[in-house]
Amino acid sequence: MKRVLLKLSGEALAGDKHQGFDEPTVTEVAKQVKKLVDNGVEVGIVIGGGNFWRGRTSNTIDRTKADQIGMLATVMNCIYVSEIFRSVGMKTAVMTPFECGSMTKLFSKDRANKYFGKGMVCFFAGGTGHPYFSTDTATVLRAVEIEAEVILLAKAIDGVYDSDPKTNPAAVRYDEVSIQEVIDKKLAVVDLTASIMCMENKMPMYVFGLNEEDSIVKAMSGEFNGTIVTV
Repeated sequence: MKRVLLKLSGEALAGDKHQGFDEPTVTEVAKQVKKLVDNGVEVGIVIGGGNFWRGRTSNTIDRTKADQIGMLATVMNCIYVSEIFRSVGMKTAVMTPFECGSMTKLFSKDRANKYFGKGMVCFFAGGTGHPYFSTDTATVLRAVEIEAEVILLAKAIDGVYDSDPKTNPAAVRYDEVSIQEVIDKKLAVVDLTASIMCMENKMPMYVFGLNEEDSIVKAMSGEFNGTIVTV
């Protein structure tokens, strides 16, 4: 594959602490992505904000404002993770759909392609820039825009299950499932808006656990241990 979009869970980057960052976890991710980049793969990255903010936690806060806080959480995540990437020898760029002073660049497909052409890893922060859209939706939107071949969905859980494995010990993991089945059975791989965008734009996903050894590299090398969501 030539170009992929990697979605990282904010909670997964927090490791066992469940909030903030776990630097050894992020460094391990960086080393894996470097292997892809060194093999000529162009990598775009979206990071969730769940290690800082889990949506509206109080009715006192307006939904729009709550979502804006979440967007800024993803900006912080991308700036931090991009610095860890640089520390292991990669060039990076952080782009947002809104101005963030000199901290990020304004997103455009042309700018992303220019950075990819220079061998840079592109971080797409700030979600879609609008409330009521999740980082799942931002992930699919950016993947479609940059014409990625697949979305690599690195989560705190190791694939797609027929029910929630946290509450049902007998939950069964799918090796492969269609996006239509994901929608019909409400399997919650990504939210409904993102699922429909994947279906309409024929964007496949590889879903796997971030904490498994070399999981990102394995997702690209045929030793994949997770769920392939087909279109």
